[in-house]
Amino acid sequence: MSNDAAAATATTPTGTTAQPAATSEVRQHGIGASLPSAHGRAKTEGTFPYAADLWAEGLLWAGILRSPHPHARIVSIDTTHAREMPGVRAVVTHEDVPGAAVHGRGSADRPVFASEVVRHHGEPIAAVAADHPDTARMAAAAIIVEYEALDPVTDPEKAFEAEPLHPDGNLIRHIPLRHGDPEATGEIVVDGLYRIGRQDPAPIGAEAGLAVPRPDGGVELYVASTDPHADRDRAAAVYGLDPERVKVVVTGVPGATADREDPGFQLPLGLLALKTGCPVKLTATREESFLGHAHRHPTLLRYRHHADGEGRLVKVEAQILLDAGAYADTSSQALAAAVSFACGPYAVPNAFIEGWAVRTNNPPSGHVRGEGAMQVCAAYEAQMDKLAKKLGIDPAELRLRNVMSTGDVLPTGQTVTCPAPVEELLTAVRDFPLPPLPKDSPEDEWVLPGGPEGAGEPGAVRRGVGYGLGMVHMLGAEGTDEVSTATVRVQEGVATVLCAAVETGQGFSTLARQIVQETLGIDEVHVASVDTDQPPAGPGCRGRHTWVSGGAVERAAKMVRTQLLQPLAHKFGMSAELLQITDGKITSYDGVLSTTVTEAMEGKELWATAQCRPHPTEPLDDSGQGDAFVGLAFCAIRAVVDVDIELGSVRVVELAVAQDVGRVLNPAQLKARIEAGVTQGVGAALTENLRTPRGLVRHPDLTGYALPTALDAPDIRIVKLVEERDVVAPFGAKSVSAVPVVTSPAAIASAVRAATGRPVNRLPIRPQAAVVTAQ
Repeated sequence: MSNDAAAATATTPTGTTAQPAATSEVRQHGIGASLPSAHGRAKTEGTFPYAADLWAEGLLWAGILRSPHPHARIVSIDTTHAREMPGVRAVVTHEDVPGAAVHGRGSADRPVFASEVVRHHGEPIAAVAADHPDTARMAAAAIIVEYEALDPVTDPEKAFEAEPLHPDGNLIRHIPLRHGDPEATGEIVVDGLYRIGRQDPAPIGAEAGLAVPRPDGGVELYVASTDPHADRDRAAAVYGLDPERVKVVVTGVPGATADREDPGFQLPLGLLALKTGCPVKLTATREESFLGHAHRHPTLLRYRHHADGEGRLVKVEAQILLDAGAYADTSSQALAAAVSFACGPYAVPNAFIEGWAVRTNNPPSGHVRGEGAMQVCAAYEAQMDKLAKKLGIDPAELRLRNVMSTGDVLPTGQTVTCPAPVEELLTAVRDFPLPPLPKDSPEDEWVLPGGPEGAGEPGAVRRGVGYGLGMVHMLGAEGTDEVSTATVRVQEGVATVLCAAVETGQGFSTLARQIVQETLGIDEVHVASVDTDQPPAGPGCRGRHTWVSGGAVERAAKMVRTQLLQPLAHKFGMSAELLQITDGKITSYDGVLSTTVTEAMEGKELWATAQCRPHPTEPLDDSGQGDAFVGLAFCAIRAVVDVDIELGSVRVVELAVAQDVGRVLNPAQLKARIEAGVTQGVGAALTENLRTPRGLVRHPDLTGYALPTALDAPDIRIVKLVEERDVVAPFGAKSVSAVPVVTSPAAIASAVRAATGRPVNRLPIRPQAAVVTAQ
């Protein structure tokens, strides 16, 4: 990173972000510049178009009937009254699905419409198209379904012995990881049982979509997809159409921290459009969003850590049980991450981990940022706190004695070849100055847990400091074929990037502009909207698009650069490698050639298409061994909390973050991504838990489901960004969003333990876990 880029992310001794000096050296474009989002202003002003804003001539509205039961047998479905209602144009059930009756992101086990049995609360039963949204909703409610209620399986531990909920049974995957000597033991042993709750991705923007029939008998879906080609293929299979006759057009995505849209309403839209021959639109209610899309896996974890008398880890044993809910979705991948990272970023010579993912009648679980890794991080960091307490060692010091570094071996047997500066990260947050204590005065009551309306007393507040070390994998794993294609076209001094990488808020469209600016010296760069007429780029998760799609854009831009420079080099009798592009000017090493990119491009149209495909990985074998991951990213967080030990209320005072980023590509964007990830972790630690007693989603709204607000966000101090480039990654950069989500809940729980002396073995942290009773 250039010095000016480093200045943009440096921190002052007080932890506030330093502003770069107002000099000409601050980069205004290209890699290392804080280039703003092209859509930032429109989104801020509320003029950016999302799927909920779309309209079409002859538009019909959709409504979906969902099951009120978590588990039931369907005796009969009577749609007569709905079909006869004025304004109703179509009603579809499982009988109207012309193609595949099931779909799924992982394995195809999820029906488009339930037919014989209902497996979770909110499962789609039927869909209606009508000339008004109220009519569609009333018609859906008029469908008469006779159910025979069944006892739901809601405890994942009982799923092993319960009657099969699916033809494939209740066990989705079992991973028995074996690494090292099973007979190894340590002088010190600590055990723990931990539970992680069900976090919802809670997209603030409405989930919505529009389906438009095509003259060729196909259909176009306008949705906020994060993986348009996969969504197209699933839809085509359900509709019984060739993929070429289904087109997915990606609308504006109002933020995505998971698979953004629920296929349970995408797919019925197309069926209704094909049946009526009219455009059909649906905007999901908040309740439908909570009932339909996937959540973070609730997880039960049992751990035993062995250490020697100096606190060095000897062996880790663990059992990890993921509640997948009614369908498999991405549970297999989440389990692989949980088992592989069950020991955390620590050097552990012996590890024996059992992992299971099972079906229940709870709502479906799936991809949520840091899936698998977040749950185990909370558990293994709690174990490290227990070891430190039992040994009488400072928690940070104990961690430093065990941290992983480049060249160490994961429990999966894979050697860590990427930069792993875990010790440097932990030292940075440990040594960062602690925030001052609040004064005991009325003016400062707002900083106490509970705020100015809290009922607590200042004398009951205890401060705690805790640590968390987290790790995530980047890109897909276990043999996933990661590939992305991009085209760069330049005409009349303007560059256009075509790539099916969806901008979900992670900043890919901004990065693509920076790459082209850096490579070609062209300021005006546009990124085309995404649809499935473009070659696939894969899903927008795990830092994929920074690495794979950014790599494809870079390669295409370099090919255009060669096309631009080659004729000039030939004219002057030199190699194109001896020419450079800087600030829009093309110059030779000896100064003989000097011209602008605009002059060199005059009258030309240049374009190139390129692919990026990282090195392959392999599935874990029967012992949980294998080179399953392309790359890893690490983070250290120190949390400072204030806890009212009488009321159990917790206030996160400060989170100091040090992160392994590889290379800073856009300082402002990177800082925002880290802060957003940390804040999402605060929600998982303290407030977010979608409650499902007996499989019924309780309070499916933003009143009952408590997201952290601006008032809940702590001071976030980015104290260090380690820029040790990963040589196998384009630009050397690593993904930055997921690892702070993984790490911050563990750090907060550690701090609450330090403040209260309580074990804190459940997330989110309930008030009773932080109450200290008088002895």
